[in-house]
Amino acid sequence: MFEFKTKLGRGGRIVIPAEYRQALNLQDGDDVILRLKDGEIHLFTPDQALQQAQALVRRYVPPGRLLSEELIAERRLEE
Repeated sequence: MFEFKTKLGRGGRIVIPAEYRQALNLQDGDDVILRLKDGEIHLFTPDQALQQAQALVRRYVPPGRLLSEELIAERRLEE
């Protein structure tokens, strides 16, 4: 299930095979994100994008530090 050949349809439409949609738990009307990188199109779900962003930030935040708590504390000081 790694590769699937398809044709580009009218208006640039591409059909995502049912097996792929099931693996990603995609339903009709769901949002997906496309990223063009090094001449390739990468498709992922908003949840996957969020996980990627969290992993990226986590690399720079020491364990035990809660940025959300720091933000709340800063906002309270501004009041």
